[in-house]
Amino acid sequence: MSLVTLFPFIVLIGAMFLMTRSAKKKQQQAEEMRNRMQPGNGVRTIGGMYATVKEVNEDTVLLDAGPGVELLFAKNAIGAVLSDDEYNRIVHGIEHDLQSEVDVVPDDASSLTGGEEPAGASEDKPVDLGKKDADGEPADGAAEKKAEEAPRKTDGDAK
Repeated sequence: MSLVTLFPFIVLIGAMFLMTRSAKKKQQQAEEMRNRMQPGNGVRTIGGMYATVKEVNEDTVLLDAGPGVELLFAKNAIGAVLSDDEYNRIVHGIEHDLQSEVDVVPDDASSLTGGEEPAGASEDKPVDLGKKDADGEPADGAAEKKAEEAPRKTDGDAK
């Protein structure tokens, strides 16, 4: 057999190796995440249920899904271990106090420019974003073309 005949098989084997390697890396990361689970952590199961970890065993996890509701899940059924802030935001609707960390955006955009609005500026003034020639006319004559191409309606067209 020649090298040309073996080349497609070598490429196929190489691609399979790379795909299995990335899948194995994802599995290892998921396993590490599940091993870091501790009682009190908020989790999301692969089915989309949010609960708090009550007890962690070797292959199972006891979850507290609400008052008097305890569920036993396989560790593999845990999709994500959530931070306390994220769990409280999703489950309880409690937002973390981010006022000191995030700038509050005012209703008007005048403060974003760093100063007051110029005296002659008006909010009702239209803004034209098209390209202009030195004369102030549209660069490609787009306005004239559009007006010429627009069909004209007559009373006979309204049927």
